[in-house]
Amino acid sequence: MNSVIDAALVIVDVQEKLIPVIQKSDSLVENISKLAIAANYLDMPILWCRQNPKALGDYPDSISKHLTTAPIDKMCFSCSLCAEFDDKLSSLGVRDVVVCGIESHICVYQTSRDLVRKGYNVEVVSDAISSRDLNNKRIAIERMRAESISVSSLEMTLFDLLGTAEHPRFRDIAKLIK
Repeated sequence: MNSVIDAALVIVDVQEKLIPVIQKSDSLVENISKLAIAANYLDMPILWCRQNPKALGDYPDSISKHLTTAPIDKMCFSCSLCAEFDDKLSSLGVRDVVVCGIESHICVYQTSRDLVRKGYNVEVVSDAISSRDLNNKRIAIERMRAESISVSSLEMTLFDLLGTAEHPRFRDIAKLIK
């Protein structure tokens, strides 16, 4: 990912009925909230998807209060197989995509894989993804790396987006991780 902000944040399926069964869900939700706040500070577009919202519910308020666009509802596992998602992402004109959400080994993996296949540079934030079983998360990260998907951490991603301590939002972003 380039340090010049020409990226979009994609949040995948962080829904109320899934969260209680996800490993390390408290830190997951906190880190995704921080990513959304940072994206807003940096005027970075955010696309957020909901898998079958009638069955799995909505996003928790701690995340949704930072999302200013409408969600993209889907039934397919990969967000990229949803025409509405593909159209919106394409219209942004970005080449870099930061991905977070659940579940690591299903929707996050398939979305990231498909975005790479479509020519995007994808970075998955490892401490902003999870699964019901941490072994599935581990396998997903291994598979992503094997398929040219970059894997980073929240702090690494945020400072990469800033590029310099002289960035006008540096202090705001730094406060998010302290």
